[in-house]
Amino acid sequence: MSESNPVRVITNQGDNTVLHLLQTSIASGSSLDIVTPAFSIFALNALMGQLRKLSRVRIILTEDIFEQPVSDYLRRYEIAQKRNQIAGNNYEIRLRNQMMNASIAKDISKMIKRKIEFKKIKGQTTMAPMLILNGNTEGASSFVIQSTFSFTGDGIGLTESSNLTPMTALMNLSEVNASMTDSFNSAWNDKSKTVSVDQSVIDRIQKMAQEKSPEWLYFVSLYHLFNDRLDELDEDNIIRKGTGFKETKVWNALYPFQRDGVVGLIEKLEKYNGALLADSVGLGKTFSALAVIKYYELRNDRVLVLAPKRLRENWVTWTQNTKTNFLAADRFGFDVLNHTDLSRTSGYSGDINLSTLNWANYDLVVIDESHNFRNNNHYDGRQSRYERLMEDIIKQGTKTKVLMLSATPVNNRMNDIKNQINFITEGDEHALRKYGVANIDEELRRAQTRFNEWSLLQPSKRTTQRFLDMVNPGYFEILDRFTIARSRKHIEKFYDSSALGSFPIRLRPKTIMSQIDLSGQFPPLSDTYESIGRLRLALFQPMAYVMPNKKAKYAALYDTKTGRGNATFRQEDREQALTGLIRTNLLKRLESSVNSFGLTLQRMLDSVDDAIRKIDEANQNVDELASITAFEDDDDIADAFDAEAVGKKVKILIGDIDRIRWRQDLEDDRDILRNLANDATAVKPENDAKLADLYGLMEEKWQHPLNVNNKKIIIFTAFADTAAYLYDNLATTIKSKYGLNTALITGGQSKNKTNMVGVKVTDMNDILLNFAPLAKQRDADDRRAPEEIDVLIATDAISEGQNLQDADYLVNYDIHWNPVRIIQRFGRIDRIGSTNSQIQLVNFWPDVDLDVYLDLEDRVRSRMTLLDVSATGDDNVLQTEREHTDLDYRREQLQQLQNEVVDLEDMNGSISITDLTFNEFKQDLTGALKEHEAELNRAPKGMYAVTSVSLLNEAVPGVILVLRQSGETQRQDNSLAPFLLVYMSTDGEVKLNYMYAKQILDYFKRLCLGQTGILEDALTRFNAETNGGRDMSHYSELLNEAIQSIKGKKIEVGINSLFSPGGTAMDAADAVAQESDFELISFLIVEEAPDGNK
Repeated sequence: MSESNPVRVITNQGDNTVLHLLQTSIASGSSLDIVTPAFSIFALNALMGQLRKLSRVRIILTEDIFEQPVSDYLRRYEIAQKRNQIAGNNYEIRLRNQMMNASIAKDISKMIKRKIEFKKIKGQTTMAPMLILNGNTEGASSFVIQSTFSFTGDGIGLTESSNLTPMTALMNLSEVNASMTDSFNSAWNDKSKTVSVDQSVIDRIQKMAQEKSPEWLYFVSLYHLFNDRLDELDEDNIIRKGTGFKETKVWNALYPFQRDGVVGLIEKLEKYNGALLADSVGLGKTFSALAVIKYYELRNDRVLVLAPKRLRENWVTWTQNTKTNFLAADRFGFDVLNHTDLSRTSGYSGDINLSTLNWANYDLVVIDESHNFRNNNHYDGRQSRYERLMEDIIKQGTKTKVLMLSATPVNNRMNDIKNQINFITEGDEHALRKYGVANIDEELRRAQTRFNEWSLLQPSKRTTQRFLDMVNPGYFEILDRFTIARSRKHIEKFYDSSALGSFPIRLRPKTIMSQIDLSGQFPPLSDTYESIGRLRLALFQPMAYVMPNKKAKYAALYDTKTGRGNATFRQEDREQALTGLIRTNLLKRLESSVNSFGLTLQRMLDSVDDAIRKIDEANQNVDELASITAFEDDDDIADAFDAEAVGKKVKILIGDIDRIRWRQDLEDDRDILRNLANDATAVKPENDAKLADLYGLMEEKWQHPLNVNNKKIIIFTAFADTAAYLYDNLATTIKSKYGLNTALITGGQSKNKTNMVGVKVTDMNDILLNFAPLAKQRDADDRRAPEEIDVLIATDAISEGQNLQDADYLVNYDIHWNPVRIIQRFGRIDRIGSTNSQIQLVNFWPDVDLDVYLDLEDRVRSRMTLLDVSATGDDNVLQTEREHTDLDYRREQLQQLQNEVVDLEDMNGSISITDLTFNEFKQDLTGALKEHEAELNRAPKGMYAVTSVSLLNEAVPGVILVLRQSGETQRQDNSLAPFLLVYMSTDGEVKLNYMYAKQILDYFKRLCLGQTGILEDALTRFNAETNGGRDMSHYSELLNEAIQSIKGKKIEVGINSLFSPGGTAMDAADAVAQESDFELISFLIVEEAPDGNK
């Protein structure tokens, strides 16, 4: 065939495309030779009719799309995305979104086997892209294209392209065709220059055509969703080589889940300069932190541990060269200071001289129980502990990394974590801007608003899932970036129990409702509660009795500026709030023990008598009484206070008080207190019903041990008075009858006791060493004693941070008002690696119905008014609606504690940090990477799998779409941006939009994980609906509906943002314009069950 002009300029516009040229030029018997850096199934599919006419097709690939480079996870992912264009590149998104990949791949696979051959360039050989069509028969067209060419949709003009350079086709020049064909043949036939990759190509395309298991699709989807986090999962890339870290004792002592946590913490410390370890109680946060410390010490970094004073020795012990320190070979050299040392500028803490300490010279600071720093209060210009830590340690001198440890970093406010995060960011609210969080403080405020709304819901609606639905995605992102949080269930689910050592079995808790007096003489609880409610507690609110013309002077002395001076906490309000707390304290002491109740009443009586005596003395010398308004000099006021004031910290001159009114109210209180005290002191230990019940439980435990020869019991109480009472009335009897030693720990070293000989009672850790010799490594000590302590009576001084898993029986002698504390107490024995097969929790409750108890308590508490003194300026946090919902909420939690032992994250209506991260999904991905990284690396986009709606009660037939939006990075309304997940029902309704990413991922996981094979019934239904996957019009329409819903939702979010602080999302809403902005990554078909039912 001849052409007047042999040179044709191809622009790939309109009909002037390579595709059109091939479609109009290929004749039967022609051959096609291609040199290209890449090819796609869409380019081949567009020529399917012409391919059938060709005698052969040979393709030389100039770029390696098969070999996996030796590098880290993230780099391999990035390279794979650039190379893996067989399933379409960024210009073929529109084609991939038609959901025909699998069907097309089936046809292409057959065609390749019949007549298409592939080779790739070897070594350093280079070839320019070209396309050679040889007509081979008379009249058939031939041409050569040699240009910046790629055999993909955009390269042949099937789709749009960013390449504006025209190509030149030399038409029907036989000499040119012959010369170029010779050049092609030379490379094709030279084994030193090219090598066949037919099988690799066929394998790759056949895998695209094959049906995928739901689990595989889930892993592939995670691989894309968390591709920017792959560096967090790559242990080999995180841990520096040559440090000897993995040869240390501490590393080799860790469980697998702890090692994973340590690697994650190091990655966060390196990437963000800080991390928060928020594993649940009993998962060994201290050991994980020790491993992190050792890693940085091996890099010659200087490390400081800040711990609560009561936990100091837990850390110091690892730095000492003793036989009880099984990590002594690691030679830890970190410093240990108490939280309280941040308030000191002189003196010694251990061996450290605080006056000469260079606070600014630490490379890593580890903060144990970091929730103690959740508040950053400002008072009267003094530097708080928080400010000292931030200004003098973290911001000054050496760039300091911060590792925080807490099982409860979020208490009752989402904002609790703000000040802890500030240690990491040094207060920079824009620290995560590059990761899609424009303003950390604003996201935390939004989360608090959502939490406040959630907390007002009725208990039946106040679920974790409801909160996850409500909370802003930016909060997820913040926690996911900075924290590692695993629960017991998470560990049991993702790690081999044989490598862990199992958790002990939790027996159902025993609920004991004891009477108070065996003789029945103590009044009904309702009468006692009513008497407590009638107390004015005048002794504790003297400001209420100051003469009106004197109050301003005292207000100037005692009112407090808070929140950087933005709010004032009035002393009179403080005293009023205090009276509510005192009433509550009386209730809790009565619930604890009648002895503690009686002692407290007697102390209050003594103080009231003293105040009345002072009033009577003052009334005898009225003319000589001083008044604060008579003094201008502070020293003179101080002298007058010393002589005539009432009160301790807050001193008021008795001459400025309305003594008649105050004395009358004090007398009323005295009468009530005296009657209550008489009732309490009448109950002697031999008639104490609760004490008798406790001893009966102990005897039952010793006579029928839960675990062989284990006699150990821990008894917790909130009050030192109760603890001492129990010790005094039990220790001697237990020793004489059973030969068992008892110990008492109340926090005050001088009040600790034990009847075991040779124990240093002033050293709490020596008591614990002899109570838990296995957990505390006592047997490694030459001083080991032939006997042990078997009964430990303690206050909450040891409810956190102690490993006491030698015991298998724990008693809460009183129920703490905060259910979290109950769980923390049980965490002393409910620990990973316990040698006990089962453990028992016993809870003592007041001898009344729970509803009655809470109603009685509520009536007493209702007299108190708590004022919110934070800088938010809220007037009253105990509004009527909130009071009722909180009461219902507490009732539900306490009912749950009566029936089961729960983890913090499983407490009804509670929010755990483990709920607010994507850790469980990244853990799934970590496991998949270890087993299947090469396959994941080669997995194409646009894959699907078919699952059954019967696997999940909440599921409906439809499709879960995983999309990627080009140009989207901000995570204001989407925690997985630029990826979006949408769950569409088969009728075109949006079941869950992209703002519910975590919930959709949870559905995705539950529909897929463990489904390693093809679900034949579901697939059969799918094939019947889609003609074997060749008619995907219904699902393509659902994809379009999903994209339209995303556009609409983004516009809605943008409009709403105009009325919210912290910037708007209108730019993102305006930017959504075309369907091609959304790339289909994968989709999960959720098929109806065979019988049409769940």
